[in-house]
Amino acid sequence: MIPMPHPAAVDLCGQWTLSDDTGQYDCPMSLPGDAISALHDAGLIPDPYWGRNEYDLRWIADRAWTARRTVHLDHANVVLVVSGLDTVATITWNGITVLSVANSFRTFRSDLTGIATTGENDVCITFHSNPKAANDAAAAHPFPLPFSSNCPIPNGNLLRKVQCDFGWDWNIALAPFGLYGDLRLEPARTPRIDRLAIRQDHVAGLATLSVTVHVEDALEAPFSVTFAGQTLDGEIDGDSVTAIFDIENPDLWWPAGLGPQTLHDLTVQVGDAVDTRRIGLRHMELITDKDATGLGFKFRVNGHDTFAKGANWIPADALAGRITEDAVRDLLQSAVDANMNMIRVWGGGRYEPTWFYDLCDQMGLMVWQDFMFSCNIYPSTPDYLAEVRAEVHDNVARMHHHACLAVWCGDNELIGALTWYPETKANRDLYLINYDRLNRSIEAALMETDPAAIWWPSSPSPGPMDFGDAWHDDSKGDMHFWSVWHEGRDFDHYRDVSPRFCSEFGFQSYPSMSTIRRFADPADFNIAAPVLESHQKNAGGNARIAETMFRYFRWPAKFEDFVYLSQVQQGLAIKTAVTHWRSLKPHCMGTLIWQLNDTWPVCSWASLDHGGNWKLLHHMARDFFQPVAVSAVPVDGTIVLRGINDRRDTVDLTVTALAVGMGGRTRPLGQATMPVGAEAVDMMTLPADALGPQDMLAFTWEGSDGTRSGDVFAPHPYKSYDLRPSRLVHEATEENGVWTLTVAAEALALFVAIEADVPGRFSDNAFSLFPGFPAQITFTPKDAGATPQFTLRDLYSATCTP
Repeated sequence: MIPMPHPAAVDLCGQWTLSDDTGQYDCPMSLPGDAISALHDAGLIPDPYWGRNEYDLRWIADRAWTARRTVHLDHANVVLVVSGLDTVATITWNGITVLSVANSFRTFRSDLTGIATTGENDVCITFHSNPKAANDAAAAHPFPLPFSSNCPIPNGNLLRKVQCDFGWDWNIALAPFGLYGDLRLEPARTPRIDRLAIRQDHVAGLATLSVTVHVEDALEAPFSVTFAGQTLDGEIDGDSVTAIFDIENPDLWWPAGLGPQTLHDLTVQVGDAVDTRRIGLRHMELITDKDATGLGFKFRVNGHDTFAKGANWIPADALAGRITEDAVRDLLQSAVDANMNMIRVWGGGRYEPTWFYDLCDQMGLMVWQDFMFSCNIYPSTPDYLAEVRAEVHDNVARMHHHACLAVWCGDNELIGALTWYPETKANRDLYLINYDRLNRSIEAALMETDPAAIWWPSSPSPGPMDFGDAWHDDSKGDMHFWSVWHEGRDFDHYRDVSPRFCSEFGFQSYPSMSTIRRFADPADFNIAAPVLESHQKNAGGNARIAETMFRYFRWPAKFEDFVYLSQVQQGLAIKTAVTHWRSLKPHCMGTLIWQLNDTWPVCSWASLDHGGNWKLLHHMARDFFQPVAVSAVPVDGTIVLRGINDRRDTVDLTVTALAVGMGGRTRPLGQATMPVGAEAVDMMTLPADALGPQDMLAFTWEGSDGTRSGDVFAPHPYKSYDLRPSRLVHEATEENGVWTLTVAAEALALFVAIEADVPGRFSDNAFSLFPGFPAQITFTPKDAGATPQFTLRDLYSATCTP
């Protein structure tokens, strides 16, 4: 029981009791949380992520489950507020149904006046079977609505629920359920702030912030709005009031790497109700001008054309009850630490909680926000569209003020889905009209809620009212480029396209050994083992990883080497794409890797393991996303070294090129210095005969901004080089909990990777090492006082050692 002080709102989250409709199971359940985690925490089911347990646990979603508790009230005139209720659910209060809902993305309110009583109240939340509800809705729909083959649990597209809960080509399929947002009581018929509508405009050193306060039950209530040292106050005389603030020469918010993330406090009070926001003043634009090539696509922030460097975000865990703010903060900080400035919240997941966008504001991560529709065909019935409009209103009203929000996108790959299924191919007109009704409803609800919103209809999309092939047409709009992975093309094929903005591209690897040990025994350390195959959800994915290795590398000696080499290979694929597309700046103005994170331990395209460990790709991304860089670009047999600068000011850049043999000896090839501004610049062209058959290209660069960096480029597949024994050695010392490793080699050592047997963060990894030039790498254990053991690998030890 919990006491309810009046008139303050009271949180009803905490300990509940969960039981199924057969009476077989009964256990505690913490809300917010999910039922599968509750069953596991109670010891009633095994770890869903271990081995092949997933397949034996899908029965959970087929039953109805009820969470119960007793609430003690001193005052009964209250309103129940619920958000994040997943998904088809009924709430009863003292045996009376007060809410029946079927949208996990909305906030619901129910006046309990006359139902709630002083004293003891019985509250029940029944989670009906989402798969059953989805199947019933599919059967009732007037025509078929096909869904992605990635989803082994069918018809999830009929529900307003996280779509990857039904499975995806990187996700477990358990159709989890629970409550992940708010569950509280508010006093009825007292002044309430319904929502804040916030708009900012920028003209020549002047920022204007408009705050419209929408209220309920607040007639003649006093109000005040305070922002940037200014306060406007008065008395409410309707259902809204607007306050306008002018700020001269404001301190602006900038994306990471371009300036500070200045945030200003906004406080609104109406009667006793108080609401706050933190506002970053910035001028965000999406520029899609027509040009000689087609239709450009770039973000302009505070007048600066900003190259978007980042990754796609999926839910932080397959079981929402396991998601914590601290863990998400770590994932987002890892993005910033890898020189990323944008996150795309993908449309098959969820609208993230408010604190997620607060973190992005603080870190300078621009957010590309999809609406939650992905890869399937969706309904467009009047009832469904009404539910969608309410969902859009709820989330836009909650999120629109965030400085990080760069664009609202209608969906993920729904235009492409029109060409994927037999039903859509046979009757394209029907499904195109069906899609257009949905897409227009989303746009209309967005603009009604936030008239200043930036809208993009779909991803990928050639542009508004253009339903062309944005997977292969690189001339306009944003592109998803998947030919290298899904079509098995070589890495050089990334250089055959010149996207204006690539919002998805990726290549898979295995998770790190520390992650594999969380779901597999050593007996299963084999890529063909059923356990390993069950943690590969993309059909043919393991074979594609292995086939690509044959193309580029000599075969690894052991399973651990195979895992290492899969991550090297993944990093090389993405590096090839990013370094080339950045070299096309300003023709190309954005690259968002698929994907940043994982929902569970799995083979995937992620640069971070489930739990946040950096895979080798993430270390490599920090290098190929650095603000001032030089790319090696093969052009007609030559190699062009092209300077790139993402900073706001021009940088004087010096590049030095050397040939390096397998023993590690170098010979100079040339040096060039020139200013690099907003456009990539050709700094040096090396002829075809500059390198011998066993030479690679090493190059370093220094910038007037303080940049000092370098890279190694192999013009031929690595298997064609006769690597020399590198004989890696290291010494490790500890000071104040941080370990310093000094690593040395006797020959050129490529993709040197250090692993620790305890969780933590390396300062660098997957680096090249030259004889006579030892590297110092730090390792910070996650747990203070841990004493790690280190393992070193490089390309020679992984592929040339018997």
